[in-house]
Amino acid sequence: MSTEPFTTTGATATGGTVIGDDGLARPVWASSDPLLRDYYDTEWGLPVRDEQGLYERISLEAFQTGLSWATILRKRPAFRAAFAEFHPDTVAEFTDSDVERLMQDAGIVRNRLKIQAAITNARATVELRNDGGLVNFVWGFQPESTPEPTALHHIPTTSPESVALSKALRKRGFAFVGPTTMFALMEAIGMVDTHLMDSHRRGSSGVWPR
Repeated sequence: MSTEPFTTTGATATGGTVIGDDGLARPVWASSDPLLRDYYDTEWGLPVRDEQGLYERISLEAFQTGLSWATILRKRPAFRAAFAEFHPDTVAEFTDSDVERLMQDAGIVRNRLKIQAAITNARATVELRNDGGLVNFVWGFQPESTPEPTALHHIPTTSPESVALSKALRKRGFAFVGPTTMFALMEAIGMVDTHLMDSHRRGSSGVWPR
């Protein structure tokens, strides 16, 4: 996900983070909305190394384009129901009638190009099994170092690795995998650690030292 500006009242800000009522430091975007706070505390930035989970993250990051991550999170149960829990083999078999069905599903983001991209990417995911699989392919672009931000404006939105990953995935037939979207993916799955340095989650992935 891309970080978003949120306003927070009744909290103490230190070093780019906000101290919550539980005494833990989080970025502003994860400090007020309970859904975002739980996502930040329990999921965002933790390694995803299974094909289905990674395909889901790629799909949701694509659907987020132009929207807030909170919107996508709130619709996530509906997305999972609509896309067969993001099982690549099942989604890869979706037809034009499935696209029309999904376009009528008010629980998801009804964008035809994004829906078609999710199906295209499922087929590309299946195809990648012949060459090491999606997980190995994506994680092969892990950088040698990670940012060490002390404020949100220190966090980049792209990197040389996200640009390279975007180009490589497109060559493999993936869609809606631009460099910014791929950097957001890399953040979400722990390939880079962009938790603020004084956040309670910094270094929690086990991929990067605190």
